Amino acid sequence: MTGFPLKIVTPDGLEFDGTAEELVVRTISGDLGIMAKHVDCVAPLGMGEATIVVDGKRRYAACIGGMVSVINGAVTLVPTTFEWAEEIDVARAEASEKRAQAVLSNRSATETEIKLAKARLKRALVRKNVRK
Repeated sequence: MTGFPLKIVTPDGLEFDGTAEELVVRTISGDLGIMAKHVDCVAPLGMGEATIVVDGKRRYAACIGGMVSVINGAVTLVPTTFEWAEEIDVARAEASEKRAQAVLSNRSATETEIKLAKARLKRALVRKNVRK
């Protein structure tokens, strides 16, 4: 299968720089699949699982926020948060989920606290789902 150059860069640094055969990421309007010779585009990322195929092998990651761009065949993924499945700390995700649930069940929580808890809960669920 034909490959394309892929860079994954987060605020913490370079996560991947190489050739991939396929990339599937969650954008704010749905999943976007990218293969070699994809049309140029830029899309904002949502929260979900990213699938990267390198040398015929699939790798999975939690990919949250940021953007993806395809320019002249080169793909750049710039997520706010990116964690390879094997690096996800399930205990940490579960603890975050419990903290979020506690805020959401608190009747005196402010609107801001509820919004933050909902986002924390969704991130925790994405991480747990990707880790499987």
